Amino acid sequence: MAKQRDETEKEERVVLMDGVLEGMPLFAKELIAGGVAGGFAKTAVAPLELIKILFQTRQAEFRSLGLSGSFTKIAKTEGALGFFRGNGASVVRIVPYAALHFMAYEEYRRWIIQSIPGVGRGPVLDLVAGSFAGGTAVLFTYPLDLVRTKLAYQVVGSQKLNVQGLATGEQFYKGIQDCFSKTYKEAGIRGLYRGVAPSLYGIFPYAGLKFYFYEKMKSHVPQERRKSIAVKLACGSVAGLLGQTFTYPLDVVRRQMQVQRLSAPSSSHEMKGTLDTLVMIVQRHGWKQLFSGLSLNYVKVVPSVAIGFTVYDLMKSYLRVPSRDEAVVEVVTSRRNSKPSSLHS
Repeated sequence: MAKQRDETEKEERVVLMDGVLEGMPLFAKELIAGGVAGGFAKTAVAPLELIKILFQTRQAEFRSLGLSGSFTKIAKTEGALGFFRGNGASVVRIVPYAALHFMAYEEYRRWIIQSIPGVGRGPVLDLVAGSFAGGTAVLFTYPLDLVRTKLAYQVVGSQKLNVQGLATGEQFYKGIQDCFSKTYKEAGIRGLYRGVAPSLYGIFPYAGLKFYFYEKMKSHVPQERRKSIAVKLACGSVAGLLGQTFTYPLDVVRRQMQVQRLSAPSSSHEMKGTLDTLVMIVQRHGWKQLFSGLSLNYVKVVPSVAIGFTVYDLMKSYLRVPSRDEAVVEVVTSRRNSKPSSLHS
C-alpha cells in the first residue's frame, strides 16, 4: 500500500514537472541551462583561474615561482580554500553571464534569421550572433568580474598591496559585498566598470570567433556524429583555444586596469585608459607580458569549455529545449498564432 502511494506521488511529481516545463518560455530554459553550465565549469577550474590572474597582475612575485611554486605558496599561506579566493564572486558573476551569453546567442541568431530573409545559417551567422551575445553578457555582469579580480589579487602574505592605511597582512577587501561597497564609494558606477572597454574589445571577437570556430569545425564532422558529446567537447575546446589566443592581450590589459588601485603607489591617483595601459605594459615588461599566463589559460580553457558544453547539453535535454532550427520554427509559429487573437481582442 505504501509502495503504491509512493509510486502515485512520484507520477504526480513527474506530471507536475512536465506541466512546468511545457509552460516555461524557451528563453527561460536557455537561461537556466546556460547558468548551470557556467557555474559548474567555473568552479571546476577556479584554482587555475586564480593562478592565471596572479600571473597577469603580480608577475614579479608569482611568475618566477612557476605553476607548481605558485600552488605551493598559496597552499602554505592560505590552505586549500585559498585556491577558491574570489570564486564566490566568480560564480555569482558567471551564472548570470553564462545564462545571458547562451540565451542571447540563441535569441540573436533567431532574430537575424527571422529579420533577414535568405540569410545563410553557416558559421558567419554564429560569428555575428556570438559577438553581440558576448557584449550583452559583459555589460550586464562586468562589476562582478571586477570584484572577483580584486579579491583574487589580494592573496594573504603579499607585500605588494600598496593601499594607503592598510596594515601589513591585512586584507583591504573582506568579501564580495565589502569590495562592491568600497569600490563604489571610491569612484561610483564608473569604478565598478573600470576596465570594461578592453573587456568589450576582447569579448566581441572572442565570443564571435568561439562560436564561429565551433560551428565551422562541426560542419566538417559527419552528420551522424555531430550529436556525440565527445565531438562537441573536442570542437568547443579547440574553438575556445583559438578564440582565446587572438584576444588574450586585451584580457591582460583588463586585469591590470582592474587592480590599479591596489598595485599603484598610494600617492598616485592617475588611472590609465586601455591604450595607455597597453603601452605601459609593453614598455615596462615587454610585449611577452601581453601573453602572460596564456599557456595556463590553455590548460584552464579545455576543461572549462568541456564541462560547460557537456552540462549545457545535458540541461537542454532535461529542460526539453528544441534544436536551433526547430526553435526558430516554434518561435515564428507562436508569433503568427498570436497575431489574429490580438486583432480580434
